[in-house]
Amino acid sequence: MKFSIYQSSRQGGRKYNQDRVAYSYSKESLLMVVADGMGGHFHGEIAAQMTVQLIAEMFQKQARPTLRDPLFFLDQAMHAGHEAICDYSVDNELLESPRTTCVAAVIQRDMVYWAHVGDSRLYFFRHGRLVTRTQDHSRVQQLFDQGRITEAEMATHPERNKIYNCLGGMIPPDVELSRRTSIEAGDILLLCSDGLWGSLSVNEIGSILNTYPLDQAIPELMDHAEFRGGQDGDNLSAIAMTWGGQGSSQPAGGVSTEMMPLDSFTTQLDVLHAPRPAVGEAPVTDDDIEKAIAEIQSAIKKFSK
Repeated sequence: MKFSIYQSSRQGGRKYNQDRVAYSYSKESLLMVVADGMGGHFHGEIAAQMTVQLIAEMFQKQARPTLRDPLFFLDQAMHAGHEAICDYSVDNELLESPRTTCVAAVIQRDMVYWAHVGDSRLYFFRHGRLVTRTQDHSRVQQLFDQGRITEAEMATHPERNKIYNCLGGMIPPDVELSRRTSIEAGDILLLCSDGLWGSLSVNEIGSILNTYPLDQAIPELMDHAEFRGGQDGDNLSAIAMTWGGQGSSQPAGGVSTEMMPLDSFTTQLDVLHAPRPAVGEAPVTDDDIEKAIAEIQSAIKKFSK
């Protein structure tokens, strides 16, 4: 496999960053995942961290060097994330379970497969034009599909942050799976949280991704979204991949797995860190971090297969 990949996550105008981004690849298979956590006092971060880390761990166990059934894997992995979050809530006697959205994609043998829950999105671009994107599991998407609001009104609707499908909720997630889709050299996949796509049009995203290599395009998208979000802007995260590289020169993030051993993996996953507390909120201590890491590792051991 040859591809270029780049990821980034910013806090935006929030007191802490509940987004998590990760990728992992074997010699013949690539996984990308974004999760946007929801829940007070550090729990949203834990839900998102648990999800991306668990999915990456399951990928490393099953991609030998490819996944037997990528769509089954994505469905199984997201349900495992949901169960792990629910277990965490019970063990910690939380009054309200933390939740997270999730979007993930697997690319192998020139085919791409994806799945999502909530309003974190996947965009598929070819020559700067949108091939397809995921449809949000949100109230405003329902209103738009029913013809009750316009696409422009979706961005400012008072219920734009309400989602009806997530990991960690009281109702098991309805994981939406894609079809198996062929991918060509130069095609770009972008996975991102609503903090990024909520401030940018599809044309803006496609134009920037088509103009610059990923290590320049993603910061450019982030800068635009963060500026428009302002001091109250959401967390914003993205991971993008160009299949077969981009342009004649190899940009930062260029990967070739030709010389990679069959049984090895490369993974990029941020570690859990203490957020800045909100006003009036108790700070997260080092003991809290250590406890959370231990609980995440326990969940991974229990639910990864």
